[in-house]
Amino acid sequence: MIFIDACFRKPTPYTPIWLMRQAGRYLAEYKQTRAKAGGFLDLCQNVSLATEVTLQPIEILDVDAAILFSDILVVPLEMGLPLEFLAGEGPHFRRTISTMSDVVTLKKGAHKHLDYVYDAVSSIRAKLPKDKALIGFSGSPWTLATYMIEGCGSKTYAKSKAMLYKEPRILTSLLEVLTEELKHYLEGQIRAGANAVQIFDSWANALECEAYIKFSWHYMKEIASYLKRKYPHIPVLLFPKGIAGYLDKINGDFDVFGVDWSTPMELAKQTLGRKYVLQGNLEPSRLYDLDSMQRGVDEILSVMGKQAGHIFNLGHGMLPDLPRENAIALVQMVKDKTRR
Repeated sequence: MIFIDACFRKPTPYTPIWLMRQAGRYLAEYKQTRAKAGGFLDLCQNVSLATEVTLQPIEILDVDAAILFSDILVVPLEMGLPLEFLAGEGPHFRRTISTMSDVVTLKKGAHKHLDYVYDAVSSIRAKLPKDKALIGFSGSPWTLATYMIEGCGSKTYAKSKAMLYKEPRILTSLLEVLTEELKHYLEGQIRAGANAVQIFDSWANALECEAYIKFSWHYMKEIASYLKRKYPHIPVLLFPKGIAGYLDKINGDFDVFGVDWSTPMELAKQTLGRKYVLQGNLEPSRLYDLDSMQRGVDEILSVMGKQAGHIFNLGHGMLPDLPRENAIALVQMVKDKTRR
């Protein structure tokens, strides 16, 4: 698989490409499948339909890897926090974490109740072409914790940060519980057939450097080390969003560092390129315009070249109204420009 080879810096015929959030609302096929499912959680929990939407970008875009269609919040859901997705608002937990008692009463062994995810992984892998990789994923402990504390997405993370500075013992306990669940959750995806796993730290940039290393990166490293010890042949990808200023503090036992669009690729290459394969980092909004998209591709490739050590991706996820024809053109453009 070209994607897996690239994760281990092996020679590939071209720079592989996949797109974060490549299964989504910019595809009419996705919208039709989601309508069949009913609600968003229903789609995540329906093995057949989750398989269908995961495979759509492979068939439409010809990307080199599929990423499991699910949601990071199925883990806290199975830990006992009632979850709903509100129209126009996104995810919302009807109960939140604010005390040590709340942490203690979370259900242990949530990873044992996520068979619908593992079954989807097995189903997707069985139907996926053998030369295409399947990426499993989870949110980071910090990102999941913010949702569990705030109850929904946040612009300020005020409750989460207040807990970090006023009651760090509570936050640490929550992060430790989440870390253990995520180790086994990602392991379950690997056992079900995932060829690689990525951890998304979507709210990494909410924290100053010292707090980030202690309350987020530390736990991502712990999960990565656990997986690499047990499954050295499985690439582990880490994607913390918005931490360009902290790159010199990044270390650990993993394979690929995801570069977000706000981090200059040249800086990432200078700081981390010798230790890790880099993934990224086209600004998704460039896909609104073909000329802007091509300039962005050329700028990234001028830094990364055609050699091993790079996986092309967006610097965050596809937006709902991006033109599908431009996404198709992007994939072909990267393959053509980087063919060895």
